Amino acid sequence: MLQTDHTSRKKPAAHDIRAFFLLLITGGIIYLVLVSPLSLRITSLALGDGQVSPQDIQAPDNIEFISQVRTDQARDLAERAVAPAYTSPDQAIARKQLTRLKEAIDSIDNIREDSKITNEQRIIAFKNIDRLTLSDEAIPILIALSDARWDAVKSEALRLLEQVMRTPIREENISQRVQAVAAEVSLVLSEDQSKTVVGLVSPFIVANSFFSPELTDAARSQARASIEPVTQVYVAGEYIVQRGRVLTAANIEALEMFGLVKSADPTYGYIGTGALVLVVMLFLAGYFYQRRPDYYYKSVSLLLIGILLILFVIAARLIIPNRAILPYVFPLPAFGLLVATLFGTGAGIIFSIAISILAPFNATTSFDLTIYYLLCSIVGVISLGKGYRIWSFAWSAIVISLAGMAVITAYRLPAGVLDWVGYATLLGSAILNGVASASVAMLFQYFIAEFFGLTTGLRLLEISRSDAPLLKHFLRTAPGTYQHSLMVANLVEQAAEKLGLDSLLVRVGALYHDVGKTTNAGFFIENQLPTSLNPHDDMEPEVVAKIVIQHVQDGVTLGKKYRLPSRIIDFIAEHHGTSNARYLYNRALLSVNGDLSKIDSSRFTYPGPAPRSKETALLMLADNVEARTRSDKPSTEAEMTSLVEQSIDFCQKEGQLANSQFTLRDLTTITKAFVTTLTGLYHPRIPYPTTEPIAKVE
Repeated sequence: MLQTDHTSRKKPAAHDIRAFFLLLITGGIIYLVLVSPLSLRITSLALGDGQVSPQDIQAPDNIEFISQVRTDQARDLAERAVAPAYTSPDQAIARKQLTRLKEAIDSIDNIREDSKITNEQRIIAFKNIDRLTLSDEAIPILIALSDARWDAVKSEALRLLEQVMRTPIREENISQRVQAVAAEVSLVLSEDQSKTVVGLVSPFIVANSFFSPELTDAARSQARASIEPVTQVYVAGEYIVQRGRVLTAANIEALEMFGLVKSADPTYGYIGTGALVLVVMLFLAGYFYQRRPDYYYKSVSLLLIGILLILFVIAARLIIPNRAILPYVFPLPAFGLLVATLFGTGAGIIFSIAISILAPFNATTSFDLTIYYLLCSIVGVISLGKGYRIWSFAWSAIVISLAGMAVITAYRLPAGVLDWVGYATLLGSAILNGVASASVAMLFQYFIAEFFGLTTGLRLLEISRSDAPLLKHFLRTAPGTYQHSLMVANLVEQAAEKLGLDSLLVRVGALYHDVGKTTNAGFFIENQLPTSLNPHDDMEPEVVAKIVIQHVQDGVTLGKKYRLPSRIIDFIAEHHGTSNARYLYNRALLSVNGDLSKIDSSRFTYPGPAPRSKETALLMLADNVEARTRSDKPSTEAEMTSLVEQSIDFCQKEGQLANSQFTLRDLTTITKAFVTTLTGLYHPRIPYPTTEPIAKVE
């Protein structure tokens, strides 16, 4: 036997092209989702002071930072609280005003001492004194004062002006200062004399203290310097800003510290996102190119994976950004569990890696979340296994929860000051994540499998029960073929376990592979009584071949009617591949004396396709071996081994194993498994004694 070189076989170009365009479209949609403002919500908007927040924004993590905005606001407030600074009273101005008052008093003395002028002339002279404005009531008093009283008045005026000018007087409060002078006149003087003093002093009260920009700036600088930097603290989950509130500069600063505000120029962000999506898509393309799993050949399966990937990414981008707790609750591992139950553990792991990188991209804690989702998804898929039992999903939920708690502990405990309430909340979120992921996967895998006709462990168990509708119909209608299917199921199940394949899948596929014979059960020899006539004997080989070959298509039709998973229908369609109905073909050759030109070989060839997976190829080998065993009845293990090897060699030479990816080691394992099982099934038996009594020997 030769090793099948699956890497050198011809690739189905149609599938490659469809897969390429589907991958391209999926990548394009995911790219648009990642750069879409809708999906990123606030983080993709160029926000500014004064705009209204379109939604609630919470701190995704604990943070403590020096708020420059709040520090500047506090310092501005302190600066505005500083009153304008003025110079000290200018003594030169005081002396100047005192000199002017003395000059006015000297003028009054001269007028009072001039005996040559009349009182009317004195009144006019008093009014003409420079810088002195006396009221009409004060002038007569001033004329009537005795010399002694006048000396007291002018002394008081000089004293009072000197006293007033020693205090700060500003331009804006000169009038208030003048009004206050009357209260400062000595009480020794009479009321009239006091008014005279006020009249003399008031015109000479001027500003002696002026606004100083230098002093004011120095005071304000000192006030600003006295304010310590303001520390801003946010706890994970705390609202930075609530929906409908006007964003302040402090809000914008906090959003920038969390990385929640996008830069004004998004070009680099678009390029970076495109690079990430391209790498992930190339990773998936490389996986498909190298592995070529069974679902690769089904456009519906690839389309479903693409849709699920897009939907989970959209949901993640709507929930993860700007949240502190929800990202750890979001059941992203459910995607990996879904893919694993529908398409196998390998697919679940590969696509878990892809979505764990894409979903949290550009989030504030994207690295932590990537590790969190990646490990939770992978261990969840591995722990789920085949997903044959409800307990498998429960166990997966437990494992996902523990993995999430471990990741949170690894990244939170060494972070410094620990918020125990927040830490406990995150641990609870990890538990919810595990429960939600397993629940979502278990629920949706059932509906998706039913709607798309896909294979899941729970669905396989359901249709493998003896009371499954199609199996009951199979047993009642074609019991001989049903027994043959059971024998083949035993063969493939044992071999599948040795090869590490899905033994339940191949067993169920074997149970249903010949279900098409129920359409015309009596035509097949295993359903005929030994004494009955074989209808083949009276019919042309071509007609018989048509009926025999038709059981494949009839089986596919029944499988679709009873909504069997598409993977099981593959077993029905591929179990004969494109092989030849040899017995009938040889009969046809005998009828024309071996003249090949008179025989249309295509009428004796099954429509196929040839097996496209190890599982369906294994069924073909088991079906062929079991039929030959019933026909040839090998009596020894050596004969059984020879029969199995010949059957496998024949299928290989016919090219039926070209797409199976079997290696020489695989074929050797299959041979040993088949021989062991068949030897047990067809072991020789001791003849049972008759019911007649044994004659007594005399």
